[in-house]
Amino acid sequence: MSTATSTAGVLARAGELQHERTPFVLATVVRAESPTSARAGDRALVLPDGTIEGFVGGSCAESTVRVEGLRLLRDRSSSLLRIVPAEASEHDDRAGLITVDNPCLSGGTLEIFLEAIVPPTVVHVHGDAPVARALVRIGQAMEYDVRAGGAPSASAAAVVVASHGRDEVELLTEALRSGVPYVALVASRVRGAAVLDALGVSPEDRARVRTPAGLDLGATSPAEIALAIYAEMIGARERVQAPPAGLPEAVGPGPVLDPVCGMTVAGTAADPGVVVDGVTWWFCGPGCRQAFIDDPARFVPAGSA
Repeated sequence: MSTATSTAGVLARAGELQHERTPFVLATVVRAESPTSARAGDRALVLPDGTIEGFVGGSCAESTVRVEGLRLLRDRSSSLLRIVPAEASEHDDRAGLITVDNPCLSGGTLEIFLEAIVPPTVVHVHGDAPVARALVRIGQAMEYDVRAGGAPSASAAAVVVASHGRDEVELLTEALRSGVPYVALVASRVRGAAVLDALGVSPEDRARVRTPAGLDLGATSPAEIALAIYAEMIGARERVQAPPAGLPEAVGPGPVLDPVCGMTVAGTAADPGVVVDGVTWWFCGPGCRQAFIDDPARFVPAGSA
């Protein structure tokens, strides 16, 4: 838990994270059925490393919020999470609703809205020709953070060079060496090949430059060409299944089962864990962790450690 525990503190912290371009999930309790420790209106943030700042319930509810929050963060989506006691028999199957049985829950039901807040995609466009201007207009309409020129930022998703012969080699080389995922050159096939030959980079990096830029949709106008470029950029992103900029590699094994209560936990450094005989075990909360430490043999099947 962090210092951002009050609603005002959580929202202020959310503003800081957005300014820093750090992705997060905003969790808001919308319904709490007694007996539960959370109340409607309670809020928390789920950070990319699994850390939770704020309060939306006890350790078991927090563990479920962590699991689902990290999944939604990577999917760039939002959902309503319904946490019910293990003995509850009725499940609501409405679209967009996630229902999770919680064997540790004190008896009430929690409904928490999880909203992934991901910084807008950063696209650098170089040039002032009609295609470059169309790229800026269409990118802004898509709610991208479109930047005219400038060195690629660490969070840049794309660099498109539409400068028609001006500084193309230098701009493309900088984008490639910065590791920008999508790099494109607006040029004819013949001139594009000549520019690629002039790049002082490895063959693997040279092959990453998309030229002619954009999907072959038969585009002719500047707006159509810009649309084809964004379509290619989105298609490449989806094939790679890249997480939002700012998300680190997963810590730990990913979602695993708590050996004591059977709950799914995220398996991050933010979850309670313990190493026994060289094997790391993860838990929904300190209670299950202590029960395991007191008698590991009770919860570990023979031969599984």
